[in-house]
Amino acid sequence: MKDSTKKRKKAIIGMQEAYGRQELNDRLYQILTQGKQGFDVFMKGLGRKMAEAIMYIEREELSGPDYHPKTPDIRKWASQRGSVYIGDQKIQIEHPRLRGAKGEIELNSYKKLKEPDGFSEELLTKALRGMSCQKYSDTVVDAAEAFGVSASAVSTHIIAATAKQLKEFKERSLSSFAPFAIFLDTIHRAGEAFIIALGIDILGEKMPLGLWQGATENHELCEELIADMQKRGLQVSRRIIWVTDGGKGIIKALRDRFGKKLIHQRCTIHKDRNIQRHLSKRYRKEAHHRFRTALEQNSYEDARQMLLDMKKWLRGINESAADSLMEAIEEILTLHRLKVPGLLRKTLHSTNPIESMFSTVRDCEGNIKRYRDSRMMQRWLASALLYCEKGFYRVRGYASISVVMATIDREQADNVAMKVAA
Repeated sequence: MKDSTKKRKKAIIGMQEAYGRQELNDRLYQILTQGKQGFDVFMKGLGRKMAEAIMYIEREELSGPDYHPKTPDIRKWASQRGSVYIGDQKIQIEHPRLRGAKGEIELNSYKKLKEPDGFSEELLTKALRGMSCQKYSDTVVDAAEAFGVSASAVSTHIIAATAKQLKEFKERSLSSFAPFAIFLDTIHRAGEAFIIALGIDILGEKMPLGLWQGATENHELCEELIADMQKRGLQVSRRIIWVTDGGKGIIKALRDRFGKKLIHQRCTIHKDRNIQRHLSKRYRKEAHHRFRTALEQNSYEDARQMLLDMKKWLRGINESAADSLMEAIEEILTLHRLKVPGLLRKTLHSTNPIESMFSTVRDCEGNIKRYRDSRMMQRWLASALLYCEKGFYRVRGYASISVVMATIDREQADNVAMKVAA
């Protein structure tokens, strides 16, 4: 057996004893999915683990494995807290110990690691490679080889990890999620459409609820997603605020499923853009100002009247722009009709929350050069969504949710009473 092969096997054994291959690969996977942020976490968290691994490797070389010790005079002897330098940072570690006939045997690696910059260059050279050009995937492989883990082992684990996360994401129960609002939007990958649902619960917490894949965004795709979420326990008997852009497929699916019970808020940013597409440059600034000013009104009546005035102005300029405004005027003003307070209204008036999540998803997937198949797309998308979830905060204006829910309940009760009277 070649010396290099022997050293590699010893390194792997040492690292497994120090912290296990699973944890190393989990951290390497973090780099792939989190880019630069993940690399920073890697340098701080894994740096300590690497130092511990080096010492365990040396201890293994001096004492031999437990089942085949090199000499009875040298034996492994617990561990204790200590500190080493990784770069210019002093890091707390668990220091493995050896005991011989004459007392404790000092590890040369520990002695070297206690010196500032004594060993950091050798430890981190390959891990740092590629940072300047942002090739984080290549960096992961280089780091794995530098630390005694094969590139094939890393890639195998990544596949297993993402498959596990996909299963977790697609099968997790939604029975404990109490929905207040749900955003629906589509993200495209390699010619495929993935419709995704982002929910806000009654406490203002966000949660990705599901994804469904199809060739294009259509009402059938949306219906399948909603059916899947209900199958996993999502309660939609209580009226929910659905927020979408102008996609006809999604809107048709919602109207078909919920009918007159549907509470639908159209994205005001998309509608603003749609109106401006019909206008020449000389009118776009004025149209934008009129539209935003109307939506800034707190009263439904005031906002609606200003939009109607805008319609009259648009009729004299461009009929298509006026038609675009009127096509969705009531759905633009849903939040105003429900008397949603200003801060919460800013959260719900557009698809920005789900599009912001998509932006993070794209950052997570930025390291992927090519998707092999549909399953790979789903694995990575689910993993990225779960990563996004960890960084979510409660939405702005969440304190007003209970007030809005009471308004919705009263509206529903009034509708029921009117039907009974009729």
